[in-house]
Parts: sequence; C-alpha cells; structure tokens
Amino acid sequence: MDYTTLVMILSIVFFCYNLFNLLFTRKNTKLPPGPKTIPIFGNIFELGKKPHQSFANLAKIHGPLMSLKLGSVTTIVVSSAEVAREMFLKNDQLLSNRTVPNSVTAGDHHKTTMSWLPVSQKWRNFRKITAVHLLSPQRLDSCQALRQAKVKQLFNYIHECAQKGEAVDIGKAAFTTSLNLLSNLFFSVELANHKSSSSQEFKQLIWNIMEDIGKPNYADYFPVLKYVDPSGIRRRLASNFNKLIDVFQGFIRLRMSTNSSCGATNPNDVLDVLLNLYKGDDLNMDEINHLLVDIFDAGTDTTSSTFEWAMAELVKNPKMMKKAQAEIQQVLGKDSIIRESDIPNMPYLQAIIKETLRLHPPTVFLLPRKADADVELYGYVVPKNAQILVNLWALGRDPLVWKSPNVFKPERFLGSEIDFKGRDFGLLPFGAGRRICPGMNLAYRMLTLMLATLLQSFDWKVADGTNPQDMDMDEKFGIALQKTTPLQIIPVYKY
Repeated sequence: MDYTTLVMILSIVFFCYNLFNLLFTRKNTKLPPGPKTIPIFGNIFELGKKPHQSFANLAKIHGPLMSLKLGSVTTIVVSSAEVAREMFLKNDQLLSNRTVPNSVTAGDHHKTTMSWLPVSQKWRNFRKITAVHLLSPQRLDSCQALRQAKVKQLFNYIHECAQKGEAVDIGKAAFTTSLNLLSNLFFSVELANHKSSSSQEFKQLIWNIMEDIGKPNYADYFPVLKYVDPSGIRRRLASNFNKLIDVFQGFIRLRMSTNSSCGATNPNDVLDVLLNLYKGDDLNMDEINHLLVDIFDAGTDTTSSTFEWAMAELVKNPKMMKKAQAEIQQVLGKDSIIRESDIPNMPYLQAIIKETLRLHPPTVFLLPRKADADVELYGYVVPKNAQILVNLWALGRDPLVWKSPNVFKPERFLGSEIDFKGRDFGLLPFGAGRRICPGMNLAYRMLTLMLATLLQSFDWKVADGTNPQDMDMDEKFGIALQKTTPLQIIPVYKY
C-alpha cells in the first residue's frame, strides 16, 4: 500500500469517527472549559514545542482546569494548586490509574513496571518491594558512606579541573555521580568515570528514552495508528530498552554464576535482594529488567538535570551563591567534610533545592492519569477514560500561591513549612497521593550533598566569559526538563 492510499484511508477513518461522535455522543455540558477544536485534530496544533508552556498560557485564558481534545483523546489539564489539592485529597483513588502512551508498550514495558501498571495487586507488590527492599529509609541510611564516596569522587574531579582551569560540564558531572551511585547500590560496580565518554553515552541513551516517552505522538491521539507507529517512537524505545537491559543482564548473569559456584552474596547489594525475590517467585526476570530500566531512568537524568538548574541559577545570582557558601562555612568551617547529618543545619541550602524544584521541576507533567469513572472536580466533570495531565511547571508558577512566581528566590522558603513531599500542592515535583515517587528521599539526599560539596570549596565562573546575567536558561522539553545549552562553568578555589 503506497503512502497516498494510506493517508486517504486514515483520513476517511478519522472523519467517520468524528462524525459518529458528533451525531451519537451526548455532549457533556459540565466538561471543563477549553479552546475551540478543529475537526479530526482537535487541539493538537496548540501543543507547540514546549507543551507545558503552551498549556500554561491556555490556562490563563480558559482556567486552571481545562479540557482539550488531542485527536480523539479527551485530555484534562490541571494547572493550579487549588485544583491539584481537590484532585489528590478527594479524588486520588478514582484518578490513580494510567493513560499508557503507545511508546511505553515497547517490550511490554507498561505491563512490568510500577510506573505504568494500573493500581492492582501486582502494582501493590511492586510498590511494597520498592519501599521495603530497595529504597527504604533503613537502606538509604545504611548507604550514607557510599553516597559520601561518590560525592568525594565528584569533588576530586572538580579539584583537578580547578587546578587546570578547565570548565566542568555540570550536567554530565552530576549524571556520572548519580549513575555511579545507583550502579554501586544495585550492582557493586562503577558504570562510568568522570574522565571517560562512557557516562555521556549512557546519559544520551537515558535522555533518548526520556525524550521519546515524553514526546507528543500521533499514535496516542489516534489509537488506530498504534499498529503503525508512524513516528517510529515505539521502535526506538524498544531498541533503547534492550540496550539498557543488555547492560543489566551482564551483571545479573555474572552474579548468578558467581553465587552458584561459590555461594557468595553481598548483603548490602540490591541485586542480591532482587535475585532472592526472583528465586522466591516474587519477581520474574522481565519484571527485574524493566524495574531496573525505570529506576535508572528516573534516578539519573532527573537528578542531574535538577542539579544543573540549581547551579545555573546560583551562577546567575552570585549573591545567593555567596549566602549559601557563608552558611556552609558557618556550619562546617573551611576544611570539614560535609555529611548528610549537617544538611538540616543549612536551611538556605535546603531552600535553594526547593526553589529549584519549584521553578524547574524534574518532570514538567506528572505521568498521565486516567479517570476510572465520571469524576466531579472543581465544579466540572472529568469524564470516564479521560486523560489527566498535572502541569507541574504551571503549579510552581501559580500566582495565587507564589509571589513573583517567575523569579528565583530561595528566601521564600526560609521560615516556611512548605515542603515537596506531596502535602503542599503548589510544589509537587515528586507527585502526590498513592503514585508519589518512591525515589524522592534518595534524590533529595544526593542533590543537597552534591550542591553543598561544590559550593564549599569553589567559586564558579562562566566558561566562555559570558555575563552570568546573559546565560541561556532555555528549556528542552522531555519527561525530564533539561537546559537547552549545557552548563559549562569553571571552578576557582575560594581559599
């Protein structure tokens, strides 16, 4: 079948589908307001290259709870803290399931991971395994020395760059640190080196996965196209998932052969925990593979991008950097090693992290949810099977919650009880309710520890001599929100 014939057939299908909806579907008069649609395509062409910003602008016209038609899919967008509060406190149960993008059906990823499974016994088992065995407070506490060691490696790398007067790619350095933390925590191996290109290749692989999952996809807007995969997104994701899984399987096969030959185990290693669950039939190998894909996706790129944004904002606002450095010196002195137990004594440092998470959330939208029934929300009806997107980027800029919402101002959190753990609805970088991110505490520990370490001993200047006020702060859209231009800055010893 040639391309022209395919286009004609699809056009007829789309026309008939929309005509059927028009003639036989009762219009829901309590649907949230939204922009006018065009036949067949609805509001697809209003997405733009940065849908989070496009939706925020539309919300200024149509309201904080807005309905759009993305092809044949009714999509409800939440853009204010007030609506988010009602959604999570009153309707979390009915709005907890997922609208699954066609892309993540690659390799049946959606059937084997906690992120995309519907709320079910299988999902609860995954959640319990993650909370009890993988990311429990006890395990995180027991791995403090490991985090300290990885941040020490980061410091040593920065130290060498400072001696040579070389610029540091902050996103790459943070990614390498996060990747090595996870690879040591899970496999007791080092996956990358600050001086090699391997971490950059791994970072690019992770970014490609995150970008494709977040990318607008015609197969999501017109379900008939899911069999065609017109943009090739599902095929690319399947390939990239397999590349990651091949890496994991190398470690798994080695561990299984080692354990079977000599009975050795490492009780501080998550892989041994996973293999014990595998032997006890609590997890199968596909589930282990895709669980690892999820954790390494979410635990590396989002953390490193958030850290890059924090450093960019401080370089752009040198008075804030000086204030944070003075706080660190007051708590520690010049030469003391920073430990996680010191962080609670650094309220301004914590405020910087919170303000970065507000203005530059790790993900711009929470993963899409689906209504299990007609749900009343904010005086309107969210219809059954509608897709719900919570625009975190817009929540962090809600003028009813935040004064001067577009200004980076950590001071707004000093003396404030506002936190990011799902109870303050203008700040939900890790989500809320039963779908809240289980890796939240690990991400926060790493962010604060890395930031304190890089500020304690070094000042920073822009590599190309650009005035910090003129730095490019543009965003690149994906599930993780990255800087369009990587942050390249030169460390200078303070003392």
